[in-house]
Amino acid sequence: MKTPIGLITLCCFVFLSLSTSAQIDVGKKLKKVEKKVEKEVDKTIDKGLEEAEKTVKEGVSKDKEKKTAKDEKRKPEVSNQKTAKDTSVTKSSGQKLKAWSKYDFVPGDKIIFEDNLVGEQNGEFPSKWDLVKGNAENALFGGENVVSFVQTNTEIRPLMKTANYLPELFTIEFDVYFYNKYNEAYTLRLKSVKSIDIRTHRVSMGNYSGSPEVPPKEPGWHHIALSFNKRALKVYFDQDRLLNIPNLKEKPTEFSVSALSHGAKAGDPALLRNIRIAEGGVKLYDRFLTEGKIVTRGILFESGKAVIKPESMGVINEIVALMKDHPEVNFRIEGHTDSDGDDAFNQKLSDERAGAVKAEFTNLGIDASRLQTKGWGESKPVDGNATPEGKANNRRVEFVKM
Repeated sequence: MKTPIGLITLCCFVFLSLSTSAQIDVGKKLKKVEKKVEKEVDKTIDKGLEEAEKTVKEGVSKDKEKKTAKDEKRKPEVSNQKTAKDTSVTKSSGQKLKAWSKYDFVPGDKIIFEDNLVGEQNGEFPSKWDLVKGNAENALFGGENVVSFVQTNTEIRPLMKTANYLPELFTIEFDVYFYNKYNEAYTLRLKSVKSIDIRTHRVSMGNYSGSPEVPPKEPGWHHIALSFNKRALKVYFDQDRLLNIPNLKEKPTEFSVSALSHGAKAGDPALLRNIRIAEGGVKLYDRFLTEGKIVTRGILFESGKAVIKPESMGVINEIVALMKDHPEVNFRIEGHTDSDGDDAFNQKLSDERAGAVKAEFTNLGIDASRLQTKGWGESKPVDGNATPEGKANNRRVEFVKM
């Protein structure tokens, strides 16, 4: 580091004027002065560098925020790249559930087919499905696992061990993606029964007429749910029941799904995710009377989080109505997970999921004093954890009478 010129001149003058011994003493003092000056200058430079670095970081951070906001506006693209799994536990705000306040779909008791596409190899054909025609493959869309219908009019069906696997009482649920408002369609084919046509503004089935058409659904993911009870068929599009056939005459035995996609641009594939078939349909109050508790797999959460999915509102609405009709009934809400992940994390997750359900019940008018919560994590399985169906049966919420 350079010493100031004034200081050098002063040093030269003093050294020429003093004796040898005095020169030595003064020299020592001048070295101290020099070091002190150097330290002060270093501090000034370091401070300037720190301020400059802070300014650069703030600028980069703002640029990232602008870029992120811009990217969020873009439509996600189908990709075969892997993404990291989110292991945080997030609580539900309940805001998304309000629109589903009149939803009355209740899924079956036992999962007989479940495919959330976890562990699938992207770019390969989905392992739990059979190809009827066309071309489909596993992909990532917006960071989520999906089935991508690479070719238009592609049709796939669940790969089941036996034929005619649909029981007398069953439910089917899945999510579909729409890029725009009119030019796309998904077709649910029920063997021995007319096909169900699903578009953004209606659901139809052959000559059967459903409810009046609803306003066109916005682009994005939408939930489809179907329930069959011996002869009656109901079909839901998000929170709306659009098809209600009291006597179908023929019992469905198998199902497949196909898609016709004309997305926002050429090559936009139809997309499918979260497919589930469940057996049974005993009313929740009847379950309570016979077992002293209600075991439901219809209250669903975002993966690894305590955020309640809107399609859970059918079960929640029915149990809330039960508690309002029977003020003497109080429940302990118990959360259960499968064995995937860390034990401690699953314990915390089950605690917070039970708490999220209680919070939604209180939002709907049930006094908090009538509800307790308990999380059991993965400690009380009712099925094996070796298959997706077994895991789905273990992921449950139980309402135990207090």
